[in-house]
Amino acid sequence: MGAPGFWDDSERAAAVSSEHARATRRLEGFDALQADAEDLEGLVEMATEEAGLLAEVEAQIASVEERLAALEEQRLFSGRYDAGDALVTVNAGAGGTDAQDWAEIVLRMEMRWAERRGFKVELLELSPGEEAGVKSATFRVSGENAYGLFAAERGVHRLVRLSPFDSAHRRHTSFAGVEVAPVVEDAGEVAIDEDDLQVDTYRASGAGGQHVNKTDSAVRITHRPTGIVVQCQNERSQSSNRATAMAMLRAKLLERSERERQEEIAREKGEAQDVNFGSQIRSYVMHPYTLVKDTRTGYEMGDVARVLDGDLDGFVRAELLRSAARDGGR
Repeated sequence: MGAPGFWDDSERAAAVSSEHARATRRLEGFDALQADAEDLEGLVEMATEEAGLLAEVEAQIASVEERLAALEEQRLFSGRYDAGDALVTVNAGAGGTDAQDWAEIVLRMEMRWAERRGFKVELLELSPGEEAGVKSATFRVSGENAYGLFAAERGVHRLVRLSPFDSAHRRHTSFAGVEVAPVVEDAGEVAIDEDDLQVDTYRASGAGGQHVNKTDSAVRITHRPTGIVVQCQNERSQSSNRATAMAMLRAKLLERSERERQEEIAREKGEAQDVNFGSQIRSYVMHPYTLVKDTRTGYEMGDVARVLDGDLDGFVRAELLRSAARDGGR
């Protein structure tokens, strides 16, 4: 950063400055943790002589353990795009209204989890269901390691419950898919031929009243070679929505390319690696018992409501550790 001419390229300078700030925060956090850990031995000795210090020592130990766990989580993010932002898309599976309602619940769960971790969340597009719920929705998560964390949520989420939409109140199984793609700031990373695009405009849905959009400002882009469809309606102008939709398309094409690369590596190594991002990852059972269980790691929690309110840290950490052990084993 001190090199001559560094600030001449403002975009590159901003990126490097951001990386410097991130590295500085990590280093300061590590130094503070190391110092506090070293102080523990002396505090424990003092507490053995003065019982009144015991509560303070226990609080200090808990603080050190919590921060150590956070640093242990940090080291799990070694992928090229893990540190950056993420685009998260939730799609309703087969099952009509029940599936669309479940998709909305999953959307809320994922967004609540992001907010609990202090991330910035921006809803980019939402297609409501006919009677309830959503057909699909996409939001952007901005924050450190957002993509690395949300990649653990990619896959199919399965719900078993007594349907509130069934007059006989029978048990139904519903599915919702979660797609996660890295946000690509450098447009040059993914080449897109304009001739491959089908661009449609439509009137954005809204809450009604003064919020009704009176122009066709929403944009839907279909990438013909891959069949990938993206849409954006959160901006008031068509040009802004198109720019955001193109950024979403680049992200999804990049994710597709990365997936194909992983599949090729697995084939070359002769490994039966699970690279199918559409596979079921977790079951949420609300009847006849209550349990959320991750099919990849075996991690489970009996309080379904707590999970659906965004308490996903345990599930995600277990999957990150599993992935790190799998990749390290190669």
